[in-house]
Amino acid sequence: MDWNHQLGQLLLTLVYSGVGLAFFALAFWLFERIAPFSVRKEIEQDQNTALGLVMGAVIIGLAIIIAAAMT
Repeated sequence: MDWNHQLGQLLLTLVYSGVGLAFFALAFWLFERIAPFSVRKEIEQDQNTALGLVMGAVIIGLAIIIAAAMT
């Protein structure tokens, strides 16, 4: 087993994970700034299921884009 190759792959995995999480955070921040209401308040306090589904769709869409960019 080539440990240098394994460590290189682990490093790349960590880098891609960090980039992906940064994109998720940026997308959530941008979504909060664009929306004319408080996204956190709507989801947490008002239990707005529709907004939760939209946010979930945004996350899935970003995950597909990031996964395609990694390959």
